[in-house]
Amino acid sequence: MIVKYHGESSPVGLIDGKNYEVISIEKDWYRIVDETDEDYLYPPECFEIIEPNDGTVPISD
Repeated sequence: MIVKYHGESSPVGLIDGKNYEVISIEKDWYRIVDETDEDYLYPPECFEIIEPNDGTVPISD
């Protein structure tokens, strides 16, 4: 799933307007590799879905 981040840019976090790949969805939050090359959970309300989940992104509760 591809999402676009909308929020304050940070060189050690996420960049406003940049697309990111969601590597999993955990408790409704998106696990994304940010600008530090580490993966973290982010709330979905900060993102616009560009390409919906086609079933390949793992979803866990």
